Amino acid sequence: MKSMQLYKVGNFLKLFSYRRAICSFSSATSQPQLKRPSSIHNNFFNSGTKDALLKRLCRGNNFKEAIDILCEQKRLGEAIQMLNHIERPPAATYSTLLQLCLQLRALDEGMKVHAHTKSSGFVPGIVISNRILNMYIKCNSLVNAQKLFDEMPERDLCSWNIMITGCAKAGRLQEARKLFDQMPQKDNFSWTAMISGYVHHDRHKEALELYRVMQRNEKFKCNKFTISSALAASAAIQSLHLGKEIHGHILRVGLDSDGVVWSALSDMYGKCGSIQEARRIFDRTVDRDVVSWTAMIDRYFKEGRREEGFALFSDLLKSRISPNGFTFSGVLNACADYAAEELGKQVHGYMTRIGYDPSSFAASTLVHMYTKCGNIKNARRVFDGMPQPDLVSWTSLISGHAQNGQPDEALQFFELLLKSGTQPDHITFVGVLSACTHAGLVDKGLEYFHSIKEKHGLIHTADHYACLIDLLSRAGRFQEAKEIIDTMPMKPDKFLWASLLGGCRIHGNLELAKRAAEALFEIEPENPATYITLGNIYATANLWGEVAEVRKAMEGKGVVKKPGLSWIEIKREVHVFLVGDTSHPKSKEIHEFLGKLSKRMKEEGYVPDTNFVLHDVEEEQKEQNLSYHSEKLAVAFGIISTPEGTLIKVFKNLRTCVDCHTAIKFISKITKRKIIVRDFNRFHSFQDGNCSCRDYW
Repeated sequence: MKSMQLYKVGNFLKLFSYRRAICSFSSATSQPQLKRPSSIHNNFFNSGTKDALLKRLCRGNNFKEAIDILCEQKRLGEAIQMLNHIERPPAATYSTLLQLCLQLRALDEGMKVHAHTKSSGFVPGIVISNRILNMYIKCNSLVNAQKLFDEMPERDLCSWNIMITGCAKAGRLQEARKLFDQMPQKDNFSWTAMISGYVHHDRHKEALELYRVMQRNEKFKCNKFTISSALAASAAIQSLHLGKEIHGHILRVGLDSDGVVWSALSDMYGKCGSIQEARRIFDRTVDRDVVSWTAMIDRYFKEGRREEGFALFSDLLKSRISPNGFTFSGVLNACADYAAEELGKQVHGYMTRIGYDPSSFAASTLVHMYTKCGNIKNARRVFDGMPQPDLVSWTSLISGHAQNGQPDEALQFFELLLKSGTQPDHITFVGVLSACTHAGLVDKGLEYFHSIKEKHGLIHTADHYACLIDLLSRAGRFQEAKEIIDTMPMKPDKFLWASLLGGCRIHGNLELAKRAAEALFEIEPENPATYITLGNIYATANLWGEVAEVRKAMEGKGVVKKPGLSWIEIKREVHVFLVGDTSHPKSKEIHEFLGKLSKRMKEEGYVPDTNFVLHDVEEEQKEQNLSYHSEKLAVAFGIISTPEGTLIKVFKNLRTCVDCHTAIKFISKITKRKIIVRDFNRFHSFQDGNCSCRDYW
């Protein structure tokens, strides 16, 4: 039995040969074993008379062969029924049945086989006992597994490892550790099972403590799986110091050529913020697979290094490795986050050329990407090509319509979702409530809000309450908003208070604006948006003393206003503009064009809105300050750089100001251009002097 201790739980049952298993069983199986004729398998598959063959075998009392055939065909229930026709089933028959129970995760059938071993008088040896034990563990029946383990007259290393693995995977770490400490001897698998169990259930410090104990024990040498678990623990607690220690150990023991270890090492450096080292490890990995490529690409995107992420994706396409759905999904999500529609289209084209599954999550990400880039037409085209759109696709389209100033279409799609039988979740309702907000459908929004719990059986989330407060405060229904805030079941979060502050800005509600701002100062005192919005509210009310106090508070806390910037892509080149920017090569032409345009706009009735200019200066100076906001510069550059009639699409990192919103409406009418501006909150589609948001944003 000592030789059996070398086998690990994961591959023990696969590696142990059929004849070896027979030799290991107890004396209860000492009767002569029937040897299956070699011709039966071929006859069975070629004759086309399966049941006839089975009947012949049964008539000849060849029940063992019949059970083997039924198990090969995964006819488990019939195979177990046939057990009753064998007076003393051989060990190999039980082994075959238990293996199929494990494979199919058939707990009830496995329990029947186990019960039959008892009723037939069969005394299982250690191999069959371990097989039953493993079946219970894999079928998530720890109670039965523990009972059997306690009853086993003999346990080997494999028995202990099976139980430790089962308890650890189920999260019963205290029981797993107790077994680990009690087992008479351990092997590398025992240590790895316990360490990986800690990692899997976010007990990272305990995992690393046990890893250090293992290192101090000279009997055991860490293998690639133990090392990978330790690296995962270091990555989770972002301990670069410990990760480097493990890296040094990898080099000392000669595991630096293993692909699994290198992948875990790269992941550790990436999650600990050392992306340069992660890339160095990635470049040195010999057998890089699609998982390694995808992980490295995603690290760049998470660190905000989009150019390097896109460049590495380009390198992947040139390699012999084919990207998978996770790769495409990560790159498309990055395209959505950075509004890189042209690149997203190229990825879509590549996916189409190699053939992608329209039912996959990558297809759902395509819908999401196009809606985030403001291209509802393409999003709808991808959506319509999906055999059965999933909830993510429905939600993306609903939210996309809402953000692109098409609330009616958003609500229509929600009704279609319900008719399709797809169950909405809390994220879907965020899109629905946002549509009602941007359409000014207050009563309809309240109806949807109440339906979340009453009709759909979901729980209201903080996001739902934030949307509701946004809906009410934008409509000036502050008393209702206040009552909801005072009675809601959870503590209001920063999004709710920001929504309330935004509504107060629209309607000049100073009292609630102060309350919202004070709450936000406590939650995120470093966020400049709160100070700016409150200062603008005071400025509109000509309370310049309060404006000065707000600016003084910002300076005292070291809060710096985030610079507004806008960008536009012309001929695959991105042009970025800051407020008052004069660094662009065409700066002179841009300012001259804006000067001429300003005169035309005033002739058409445009009056600069200086209410939200914080500085207490002359009106003429305020107007001049407004003239050079980043989105106006980007729009002007787009117009002078493209042929007449070309769509202008500008992106801004902050919310577009009231004056720019009004000005771009005039610009769209004068230049006869369709202009799309995506700001921090939503898309604004300007055409013929109107905006898709209906001046409600």
